[in-house]
Amino acid sequence: MDAVVNFTNQSQGRDRIFRATQYACALSIYLLRNKPERKDLVAKLTSLEAHMSAGRKLFRLGNTVNSIEAAKRTLQLSDRVLCLCLTVANINRALYFICDNVLWARSVGLIRDIDKERWSLNASRCYFLSLVMSLTRDVYVVIQLMVQKVRDKHFRQKIDQHLSENPEVAEVVIPQLDAFLFLLLKTLKSHPAVAYDMLKNICDLFIPLDRLGIYQSNAGVVGFCGLISSLIGIVTLAQPKLRIKP
Repeated sequence: MDAVVNFTNQSQGRDRIFRATQYACALSIYLLRNKPERKDLVAKLTSLEAHMSAGRKLFRLGNTVNSIEAAKRTLQLSDRVLCLCLTVANINRALYFICDNVLWARSVGLIRDIDKERWSLNASRCYFLSLVMSLTRDVYVVIQLMVQKVRDKHFRQKIDQHLSENPEVAEVVIPQLDAFLFLLLKTLKSHPAVAYDMLKNICDLFIPLDRLGIYQSNAGVVGFCGLISSLIGIVTLAQPKLRIKP
C-alpha cells in the first residue's frame, strides 16, 4: 500500500495513470464503435477520455522547465552521441510542452486568437522529433551493449553453440542474421531497462505518426500503442531500476 501511495503522490505517477486510462478509453471506444447497444457506454467512455486528456494538460504545466533543466544536464555528458540525442530530445520535449500549454490556455478561454490546428500540429512535430531522438539513443545504447557482448569470449562460444545446435536454421535464415538476432535478444534480455525504453518509444511513435499523416493507422492502433507505452511508463516509474540512464 505504501508503494501505491508514494506512486500516486508523484505528479508523474498521476499523469501516467491518467494517460493509461485515456488510451484504454480510446481503444475501448474503437472496439465498441459498431455496437449500437453499447452507445451509452461509448458516450461515457468518450467523456472520460476527454476529462483524462484535460487533467493531463494540468499536470504538464510545469514540464517545460523540467525539460529545459534536463537539456542542461545532458549537455554535460561526455559521450557525444548521447549528448546530442538526449539534448535534442529534451529541447523538442520542452517545445512540445509549450505548444501543449498554449492549447490548454485556449481550451479554458485564456487565449482566443490562435490557430488551434496549427499549434496542435507543431506540438505533434516536436513530440515526433523528441521520440525519434530518444529511439536513436536506445539504438545507440543497444549497439554498444552488443559490441561489448561480442568481445566476451564466453558469449561468442554461446553464439557458436546456438548455431551448431540449430543447423536447420541455415536452410531458411542466413547464419549471420540468426547470430545477430540471438545477440540482440540476449542483449535486450540482460538489459530490461533498455528494452522497456525502446518498446515504449516505438509504441509512442505511432501517435504523432498518425497525427501528422506520415503513417496513418487508426484510433484502435493509437489507443493500443498508447496504452502499452503508458503501462510501461507506470512500471518503470514504480521500479526505478527498470528506468534507462542517463
